[in-house]
Amino acid sequence: MQNLTDTLKKVRPVDLIIILGVIISLFVGFLTFKNFRQTAAKQIEATSQISFQVFIRGITYTGSDLPIKPGDKTFISIRNVPYSDLDIVNVKADRRKVVLPTLKPNKVMVVDDVSQANMYDILVTLTDTAKITKDGAVVGGNKIKMGLPITLEGRDYKFTGTVSDIRVMQSTDDKELDKSINKADNVQ
Repeated sequence: MQNLTDTLKKVRPVDLIIILGVIISLFVGFLTFKNFRQTAAKQIEATSQISFQVFIRGITYTGSDLPIKPGDKTFISIRNVPYSDLDIVNVKADRRKVVLPTLKPNKVMVVDDVSQANMYDILVTLTDTAKITKDGAVVGGNKIKMGLPITLEGRDYKFTGTVSDIRVMQSTDDKELDKSINKADNVQ
C-alpha cells in the first residue's frame, strides 16, 4: 500500500491529462469500430450525376458570339480553390432589361436597356459527378448549394457567378436515393 501512495505522489497533473486523453481516444475509436459513431465516409449515401446552374450577372461583352458555349469544357474554382474541368450543358445569355410604364393602367413593358447595350446576364448549366450526402451534393470537397460563388474560366474568359439551381440526375442504380429525395421534396 505504501508503494501505491508513493507512486501516486510522483504522478504529475500533466501525466494524468495524457493518460485521460489516451483513454478517451481509445473509447471513441471503440465506438467508431462498433458503428455507434458515424465517420465522414459513412455519411455518403450515393454517387450520382448532378447538374447545376451558375448565374453570372453583368458581363460586359462587345463581341459577336459569347466565349462560353454549350458542349465546351470550363475550368471551375469553388471558393477560390481550383477544382476541375466540367462540361457545359447549356448557356442562356440575355441583355439587360428595363421596365417601362405604358398608357394602360397596371401594365408595364420590358425592353432591352439601350443605355447598357453590351451588358449581359448569363445562365450556364454544368454537369459533374457528385457524392450525395444528407446535407446535399458534394463536389471537390465542397457542398454545392445555391448562393455558392463559383468562377468559370476558359481560354479567353474568367467569369464569377453564383450557383442558382442544383439537380440530382435520375439514374437506375440509385432508385432508393431517388425515392428519398422525392419524399423530401414532397414534405416541403
